[in-house]
Amino acid sequence: MRILIVEDEKRLAETLADIITENHDIADVANDGEQGLNSALTGIYDAIILDVMLPKINGFDIVRTLRKHKIATPVLMLTAKTELADRVKGLDYGADYYLTKPFETAELLACLRAILRRGYNLKTEELCFGDIAVDTAAGELSCGSRRVRLGAKELELLRLLIANQNILLSKENIFLKVWGYDSETDDSIVEVYISFLRKKLEHVGSKVKITVVRRLGYRLEVLE
Repeated sequence: MRILIVEDEKRLAETLADIITENHDIADVANDGEQGLNSALTGIYDAIILDVMLPKINGFDIVRTLRKHKIATPVLMLTAKTELADRVKGLDYGADYYLTKPFETAELLACLRAILRRGYNLKTEELCFGDIAVDTAAGELSCGSRRVRLGAKELELLRLLIANQNILLSKENIFLKVWGYDSETDDSIVEVYISFLRKKLEHVGSKVKITVVRRLGYRLEVLE
């Protein structure tokens, strides 16, 4: 999972990022509302941890803008305010959960799990498409009795394709989702890993193929 943290208190933002990475997810940090909104509008995140009181653009306006643009990324709002009116306002604008500072790590992670149920929380699921199954905990791809191990990026790429099976995913979108902004490589790595996955699908004898529509993107199909 890739989580966006929008928090202007840098020490807290670093702490939140540490919690996310220790939970084996990827964390990106924005320290003001303008940067946070621009990042969130890309639609590449699985969830957003969003402070209310931010420089430039406040959290309420960010979540309202996201929903206006039809971006349904789950949002966990953080605030030092305890007034009911503020919590109601955030939820009415489209936030999924409200967490009041200070909070415990276990509480934060529980809230994240709760909002991720709206989307696809793939860490503990067996994913299926056509004749294949993916055990995300074991990192294995199977078709019937044949199995093959997947590398971390192969797993992330395949579960992204399964989660968006009816959507053409562009190379740029895949790159940002799986490798992120700070990657030292470029988006040509996507083609390399698509090739890896195609070979592993062939290895297990699957009818599932990764097809490409020129200049538009990739998707999974079952070919008879």
